[in-house]
Amino acid sequence: MNSQSHSKTKPQLASRIVVTWVELTLVGLVGGIIGTSIGGPPGLIVYFITTLASVGIVFYNVNQLIQQWIALSSSDGQDTS
Repeated sequence: MNSQSHSKTKPQLASRIVVTWVELTLVGLVGGIIGTSIGGPPGLIVYFITTLASVGIVFYNVNQLIQQWIALSSSDGQDTS
């Protein structure tokens, strides 16, 4: 995809929310199933890893939205000069 056409489109907040929700649901389910089936201290470590992965997913998706908004605002500034 061309970076110029990508930077001029508005960030898709709704689709990013859906993608984040799906990723968090999958990671949570898989981590919960694995953590429960292992049990004990190793299961607790799996729960911690699941929590870290969930935070990473949220940070990644928020970062993508911010980058898209910055690209949009910087391209708007270049077009007016």
